[in-house]
Amino acid sequence: MQDQENQELNQAANGETVDAAQAQTPAGSPSVEEQLSATEAKLAEMHDAFMRAKAEGENIRRRAQEDVSKAHKFAIESFAEAMVPVRDSLEMALKVETPSIESMKEGVEMTLKQLTSAFEKNRLVEVLPAQGDKLDPNKHQAVAVVPADQEANTVVTVLQKGYMIADRLLRPAIVTAAQAK
Repeated sequence: MQDQENQELNQAANGETVDAAQAQTPAGSPSVEEQLSATEAKLAEMHDAFMRAKAEGENIRRRAQEDVSKAHKFAIESFAEAMVPVRDSLEMALKVETPSIESMKEGVEMTLKQLTSAFEKNRLVEVLPAQGDKLDPNKHQAVAVVPADQEANTVVTVLQKGYMIADRLLRPAIVTAAQAK
């Protein structure tokens, strides 16, 4: 270190001026200006990458919002497509001028088959407990407790079927339950 200072003093005495930064950088190393220039270039590159990543994140968020919006808007499209033939069948039944009881019954049965098919296709499943089944508050709604010759808290009668969509309860089955003895 003292040698460097002596060299600088000798150069100053001889009229030579040396930049302190140049005096401290060994030969072959980049100068401070070169390091600054490289750092500024790297900063510009990082800023550009950051801005691109930010824009991509915004695009992904916007696309996800659009997808959710479309999913909400067209969620029942499949079910609606399955229900159109059921409506067509009902309208055709009403157009018959002189229906017989047998033809009406046959038409209603065919329409019920179409409706059942539409329900199955869209994973709409009946909740229809049998007599004696354990009362499940997640699927059944007991509206009355009646004396019965069966175990307490079991289904005695089904007043109305329930329905589930996939694994979610749409409407509970309305039942009467057996009273504790």
